Amino acid sequence: MEINTNTLDLEKIIFTSKNILFIQDIDGVCIPLVKDPMNRKLNKDYIFAVKQFSDEFFVLTCGEHEGIRGVNRIIERTLGNKVSPKERGLYLRGLAACGVEYQNNKGEISFEGISEKEIKFLSSVPDIMRPKFIKIVKDLFPEIDDKSIDYHIKKSICNTRFSPTINFNSLFEIDKNDLNKRRDIQDRFEKMMNDIILYAESLGLRNSFFLHISPNLGTKNGIEIIKRSTANDIGSTDIQLLLKGALKDSGVLCLLNKFIGDKTGRKPFGDDFNFRKAPTNLEAKISFCKKYIREKDMPIIIGIGDTVTSQKSLDKNSFLRGGSDRSFLEFIQLLGLEFGIKNNIIFVDSSYGEVYRPSIKESGLKGITDKQDPLKFDLVFQNGPEEYINWFIKMAKRRYQIKN
Repeated sequence: MEINTNTLDLEKIIFTSKNILFIQDIDGVCIPLVKDPMNRKLNKDYIFAVKQFSDEFFVLTCGEHEGIRGVNRIIERTLGNKVSPKERGLYLRGLAACGVEYQNNKGEISFEGISEKEIKFLSSVPDIMRPKFIKIVKDLFPEIDDKSIDYHIKKSICNTRFSPTINFNSLFEIDKNDLNKRRDIQDRFEKMMNDIILYAESLGLRNSFFLHISPNLGTKNGIEIIKRSTANDIGSTDIQLLLKGALKDSGVLCLLNKFIGDKTGRKPFGDDFNFRKAPTNLEAKISFCKKYIREKDMPIIIGIGDTVTSQKSLDKNSFLRGGSDRSFLEFIQLLGLEFGIKNNIIFVDSSYGEVYRPSIKESGLKGITDKQDPLKFDLVFQNGPEEYINWFIKMAKRRYQIKN
């Protein structure tokens, strides 16, 4: 695939089209990747640019809006208070927890399709993780003391409401040059998270949860494939316990339902549609859209992400393709083809943060995509989030001027 860094074609679409919609990931796109999620920062001008795009912009993230680790806290820190984001509508509207948690720009949260029993179990997961975490860390690092373990617990166990997560970055730093140790960390904690799913099933929560691994190498038999560390790629750094059905491509359906409903006064999939009512695969999702969305109502969609992977299989005869942004970007691309419009896919090189990933400048698209990959990038920001943010701010200002 040719790497296109020329923004002019897309800018023409943005400036001349009546009906457009941005659907954008957050971490690695508008926030540089960091080892400790509590240290994430957001550009102040970017926040105001999102406001200028108004109803033509949604976020779609596997992170969460609320909670101490939520993006809302980053916005409040950036603006220096907790009042103006709500009063001025400066929160990032869209879906979090991979399609579960919706908020408007006032920070008002809603979620549907989840049982009280599931929410109660999710709230207990961080406490279930802690003793398991301590045992694994002591096994892997026998010399570690209790004070250090407490430090890593705070960094590694993310007590997010809809997506309790284990993050490896802190543990990777203990012996950062030991490749086998990094792989042991990935393997042991993947097993730990699978054991938690088995425990949930024993409580009557069968088919309630699945593991989202980031980044991953796609799925096999419905299970995401962990990307094991190599000398040149740190591989998977997070495993989230997510509600079954919480997929970013299903999130696109939820966002389209809302976007078109706001524009036309009628939600094509119905007022009570949520992520658990979405078809299960991309082909079925396309048919679903063709059935319920009129061509005149479908916007030109610009999808933006950073987590896409491609790696040759062990037999070298095929590629394992994954990444938490792949499914929603592929879906947006396919929607454009089916509806006869030019949807655009933007890839942001997130290797400039603290978390090492394949760099386009160093190795081209190797490890990200391949020649046979059906997902094609229309535009690449190879200088990372800062380059993308600067461009986004200019587009928001110009689009606002045109519309007003």
